[in-house]
Amino acid sequence: MISFTNMIDIAAFAALASFIASLLIIFTQNWHGKHSLDLTIGGIQKIHNQPVPRVGGIALLVGIASVVTAQAIDDGFAVQLDTFELSKLLLASTPAFLTGLVEDLTKKVSVKARLMATLASALLAAWLLDASLSRLDLWGVDAILQLIPLLAVAVTAVAVAGVANSINIIDGFHGVAGSAVVIMLAGLAYLSWQSNDVFVMHLAMLGIGAALGFLLVNYPTGRLFMGDGGAYFLGFWLAEVAVLLVIRNPKVNAWQVLAVCAYPVIEVLYSMYRRKVIRRTSPGAPDRLHLHTLFYRRVVCLRLARNDQRPWARNAVVACFMSGWIASTTLVTVLIGDTVGNAVGVLVAHVLIYIAVYTRLVRGRWDPNPAIALGFFRSQSVAREWQ
Repeated sequence: MISFTNMIDIAAFAALASFIASLLIIFTQNWHGKHSLDLTIGGIQKIHNQPVPRVGGIALLVGIASVVTAQAIDDGFAVQLDTFELSKLLLASTPAFLTGLVEDLTKKVSVKARLMATLASALLAAWLLDASLSRLDLWGVDAILQLIPLLAVAVTAVAVAGVANSINIIDGFHGVAGSAVVIMLAGLAYLSWQSNDVFVMHLAMLGIGAALGFLLVNYPTGRLFMGDGGAYFLGFWLAEVAVLLVIRNPKVNAWQVLAVCAYPVIEVLYSMYRRKVIRRTSPGAPDRLHLHTLFYRRVVCLRLARNDQRPWARNAVVACFMSGWIASTTLVTVLIGDTVGNAVGVLVAHVLIYIAVYTRLVRGRWDPNPAIALGFFRSQSVAREWQ
């Protein structure tokens, strides 16, 4: 039986620890700012206008680790957790977190190295917690995955690494990535509650708490960034909660879980397609054409005047739009996505809405022609709109 009081305590303790750690990072930035401050103001993906510490991932890790540590040390601690299994997951997150943190401090870690680190974390989780997907609710595919366990591990590693990197991709404005993860974890927590899976719900509530504690400092003023370390850590945590939910609960269909986590995945896949097919550049090349960036440039900057007293205000509006979007799709998914058919329908609708809104932001008007969004156009004037 799931105790809601215990769940709230878990999130509250994680939030408090994360919040305190976030404040300590800010108050001590004169000591570590030489390495931790994001000084690349005005870069192709930079919106902020002053140096900000980008090591908020430390606070996120502290938020979760402190609760697990306190429970391990004191059996009478206010919250009750399976500390051994949680410690395994924290250990598995180490490659992704540390590689991201090194990038935050040095700006010298390649994209390939960071991708390999997230893959390593996924493989560690598969080994330590037996967290590999042998079921995708695809006819024929499930039988193959069960027949070839190494293939199941490989598929899981790619999926986990993909989600971890997708959170890093959407981390461009104050509160966007943090609120997105909170909402998606809340959706997964609801599904785990329906399945009476206490362990997975513990994982979700720990992630929610740590992210909320960080958001108290990050949003709306952006005094601390989660950085690559934080994005990879939160993304890995989200992905593993999703994987474990599917593995441990046969009645939860994999497509419903994917639909809960769909937004960042859609963003990454469409960005890769857009860069490779439409713009004919490297799929990993940075640009300012993510949906959240387009919303900022094409809507916020045009309709909301800059406020010198609150220079962060326009930046903060983006999270309101994105969190509303993600909350809506998550709510629909958990309410009606309990069958494979319904979940696939929700996912397809999400993709179509994303493409329609994206095309609207690029072109400045609604365009019913799907060929435009897919890059099948000959007009040079249309092509320039996507550059």
